[in-house]
Amino acid sequence: MGRALGSPCVTNFWIPDGMKDTPVDRNGPRARLVEALDAVFKEPINPAFNRDSVEGKLFGIGLESFTVGSHEFYLGYALTRRVLYTLDTGHYHPTETITDKISAIFPFVPEILLHVSRGVRWDSDHVVILNDDLEAIAQELVRGRYLDRTHIGLDYFDASINRVAAWTIGVRNMLKALLEALVEPIEQLRAAEEAGDYTARLALLEEAKTLPFGAVWDYYCESSGVPVGDAWLADVRRYEREVLSARA
Repeated sequence: MGRALGSPCVTNFWIPDGMKDTPVDRNGPRARLVEALDAVFKEPINPAFNRDSVEGKLFGIGLESFTVGSHEFYLGYALTRRVLYTLDTGHYHPTETITDKISAIFPFVPEILLHVSRGVRWDSDHVVILNDDLEAIAQELVRGRYLDRTHIGLDYFDASINRVAAWTIGVRNMLKALLEALVEPIEQLRAAEEAGDYTARLALLEEAKTLPFGAVWDYYCESSGVPVGDAWLADVRRYEREVLSARA
């Protein structure tokens, strides 16, 4: 796939392995997982075509008491095997975000994979919306100059709405968040922070919230030849009538 596209394909490994109740031996399953992963990655693949990444998880259904591939396990594996590490927005506690983890990991890894979805309680894969969490992720990537070292993957689904619309809404919101971060007065913000002028930093951050980001987004869409505003919804409705209805 990477060869055909002319850009690397990121292969993400997540293994739902663990126990519903408290185990006696936690070391054995983790030792076996290390051995298995080493076997999977033994044959080298040209990184121009494929990048391997590993992803931890807090818990899963049927794995409530013990997850073999926890975040600490996979972070250690990624660091020692020099594979990418995946941060999934839905694989942490509901009160925990991945924003701060990005800059904590980057000093030790060359690249990361972001698995961006929207968590609602313990379910992670809701359609991405332009909320504080998404904006914070985009801000961290832009402010930290991490964009060229980050692979952004989106994962969400909702059978209660049109799937094409879900995909469109999520993709556009990720792009909006990145654009919103890119038009921040970042040099002024950095200068204020480096000078210890936290008053100016707070003032500038608050002023940035009401800058005309929407006008920049509309211009970007128009210049890219894609629908502005909600005009794309008419295309989705037409697709429902002409294509999806025939599958019923």
